[in-house]
Amino acid sequence: MRCAILYSYAKERAGPLKPGVNTVEEAVKTVVAPVYDRFHLVPVQLLKYADRKVGELDRHVPSNMKKVSSQARSVVSDVRRDGVSTFAKTVYSKYEPTAEQCAVSAWRKLNQLPLFPQLANAVLPKAAYCTEKYNEVIVSSAEKGYRVSAYLPLVPTEKIAKVFNGN
Repeated sequence: MRCAILYSYAKERAGPLKPGVNTVEEAVKTVVAPVYDRFHLVPVQLLKYADRKVGELDRHVPSNMKKVSSQARSVVSDVRRDGVSTFAKTVYSKYEPTAEQCAVSAWRKLNQLPLFPQLANAVLPKAAYCTEKYNEVIVSSAEKGYRVSAYLPLVPTEKIAKVFNGN
């Protein structure tokens, strides 16, 4: 009730915004009114029954699905608490070694295919050149103060070369 009084008070004193407030209010009423008309007389007992049925349905959901759901909630909570950047760094540091192992394993398998080593030797120098140019552009734009460069990652060419040459 107090919210309705406060809303009415604010609406009366909206000044030049009053026509816009009225337009938005009418649009909301147009959307919400049919739903309200349909469900405002639904007895509380029916709602309680529906709630129990949803609880019963929860028992039939596989535990691994519940686990995924709780993990997703945890991820969202972490992102809200720490921010996207901190979360991304955490995920990167956690999964980078696994990704490196998978990449090295895939590279070994590909090198066993006929003609792949020759193809790789032909393509890799150009790819390395393009990667170096990309890194130079990002560093240069950061030095010039372009803010977008802060969001673009550098390709760790030395680390990639070390991982693949060492294996």
